[in-house]
Amino acid sequence: MAKPRKISILSMQAEISPATYAIISLCSFVLFFAIWTLIVQSGLIRAIFLPSPGAVVSRLMILASDGTLLSDVAASVYRIGVGFILASVSALAVGVLIGNYKFWDAAIEPFLDFVRYMPVVAFVPLTILWTGTTDTQKFLVIWIGTFFQQALMFMDNIKRVPPDFIGFGRTVGLSDRKIVTRIILPSAAPQIWDTLRVSLGWAWTWVVLAELVAANSGLGYRITVAQRYFQTDTAIGYIVVLGILGLLSDQIMKFAGKRMFRYEAKH
Repeated sequence: MAKPRKISILSMQAEISPATYAIISLCSFVLFFAIWTLIVQSGLIRAIFLPSPGAVVSRLMILASDGTLLSDVAASVYRIGVGFILASVSALAVGVLIGNYKFWDAAIEPFLDFVRYMPVVAFVPLTILWTGTTDTQKFLVIWIGTFFQQALMFMDNIKRVPPDFIGFGRTVGLSDRKIVTRIILPSAAPQIWDTLRVSLGWAWTWVVLAELVAANSGLGYRITVAQRYFQTDTAIGYIVVLGILGLLSDQIMKFAGKRMFRYEAKH
């Protein structure tokens, strides 16, 4: 009898334990910072252009001790929270509409495709003219950058619900509203959650873009000020903080999704 062939963790679709996954991920970060440190210590790049990880951490600790870092993080998190929720709620409503009704699909979907190819950067000066440099302008930039993509992705999530499910709802006499709330949305919920998780990354990009151009607080604003005064350690430090915040938000949503939709893991 032939012996069962051992499967390497490098094999396609090979399963690994959560602990192994965490160790591999951690090693990737260690390797990245090790290469960064070696480049700086070798003198290939001057410190004013690329400070060492230690210098960046030291600068962040100083900014954290005087409250600057916390204030900037709070400002950006508030803006992204409000802007992302507004975009997601309105996009889900439109996604449900065009995902279920052919008339509204024909009326709205081509227009969404038309607008989503327009660069968000081009709208930033216009949003300043329309709303000034208040938080409303930040919300609007996030909405423009997130809504149109989300609506189309939500539409796709809705259309993936098996027609048999909807047919069953009609068979038992459910109204359109109840079919949407009791069958379609629960069936598409795991995919909708994944869409929210992915699009949250876009929202981080847009809020930083808005703060880079028109703000007096926030992570993007501080990066702009640091660049102006050649404070490279601050600029890189805030970019690292953005990466950490993005990673945390993504992992939290991924963990919450696994908890809420445990039945998906069985398929």
